Amino acid sequence: MRLTIDEYCKYFKMSKEMINSKIKAKKLNYIIENGMTYIIVTRSSLEKEKREEIHQEKNIIPRENTQVVKPKTTVATVIALYQKENRFLKDKIAQLETKVDKLIDDKEQMLRDERDKIEKIYSSKDEQLKNILTLVNKKMRFEKENAAILEIESFDHQGEAELISDFDFVELKEYLKSLNIKSSQRKTIKKRFLDAYDSDSRVIHRDGKLYLDFSKYDYSDLLAY
Repeated sequence: MRLTIDEYCKYFKMSKEMINSKIKAKKLNYIIENGMTYIIVTRSSLEKEKREEIHQEKNIIPRENTQVVKPKTTVATVIALYQKENRFLKDKIAQLETKVDKLIDDKEQMLRDERDKIEKIYSSKDEQLKNILTLVNKKMRFEKENAAILEIESFDHQGEAELISDFDFVELKEYLKSLNIKSSQRKTIKKRFLDAYDSDSRVIHRDGKLYLDFSKYDYSDLLAY
């Protein structure tokens, strides 16, 4: 059975624009005779009452009138469909751009967090590093100033005498100043060195000052605070 576009609209409750769109998309079987478009419909797809009604209307309408009816232009319909499809694509592109921007922001935030974490780790070690660099600089300065000097110092405590052939040591007072500790802690450490002076060979006395030789001895027990 074949139906005109108007008949198809009436019995299947569809607009002409939708039917024309389906025809363009080859979703409906149709033929064109004498300028008239007919949609091919199987009888099984129509209810019995509709088939009879369509059959009666076809008998009433003069054949010559159906032949002279010309199909209406569908240019506006096609343009409307293209515009609708264009809006849909624009919306999809906007959604994708939003997702890409979010991914970029998340990646940048991750990098910033990682950078802050690394900076925090290094900053916690910054004070300790400064103390180490201070000691190294002092040692290098002593070596530079006294590289060519050999001097024998005599000590009058417990009859000991020690030959000091180099100056690879640091004054206790200057070393304590380089540490980031309280004044009371420095006094405690200095008193500990004075108490150990007569009994501990690691404590070097010269010109009324106490010196530490880190290249030979370990002072971790005396420097504890």
